[in-house]
Amino acid sequence: MLRWIAQHPKAPAHLRSRLLARLPWRALAAVAADAGAHPQARQQATEKLQQLWTVMTTGERRSLAIHAPRPLWPLVWRTPAASVLTAFLHHPKLGLEALVALIQPPLRPPQAEALALSRWREAGPVAEQVLQALDRSLALPDSGLALGHAAPWIKALDEETRILVASRTVTPSLRRMAHPRRDGAD
Repeated sequence: MLRWIAQHPKAPAHLRSRLLARLPWRALAAVAADAGAHPQARQQATEKLQQLWTVMTTGERRSLAIHAPRPLWPLVWRTPAASVLTAFLHHPKLGLEALVALIQPPLRPPQAEALALSRWREAGPVAEQVLQALDRSLALPDSGLALGHAAPWIKALDEETRILVASRTVTPSLRRMAHPRRDGAD
């Protein structure tokens, strides 16, 4: 009932603000995702979820990740828990362009592993972006990444794209891995 009143278009702003502050995170996620809710209610619910994110348990984060509103996606993506990232990669509104935009250095092992097991593992643009982020992240002292993280992404690319990726790669060993062999064996 409180959620319905808080998101109703005719609810006064002061009442909406008070009610949203009392709602649990599941109700806030529902308000943030409801296209019929008042825009101010959606915005306030999203802001409240951003505040709550820091104190949520891993299980709560995992449950929220698949329903997280778009402004929360960068927070979800930076989470070090693979289970949260795996759930997030099943988000019904997560598209190719949005995912590619999220994959930026430094790439961390939980992100690389969740991506490698996701439905996105065969998408060429995702593979290219992961390899770019991996290339920039391998040199970092605390990256925790290994060259093996690149293997599924290299396999997902066609020969022409592999040549292009290899030409843009700075890490010599990754460049050698990405460049197709002349004898045709990979």
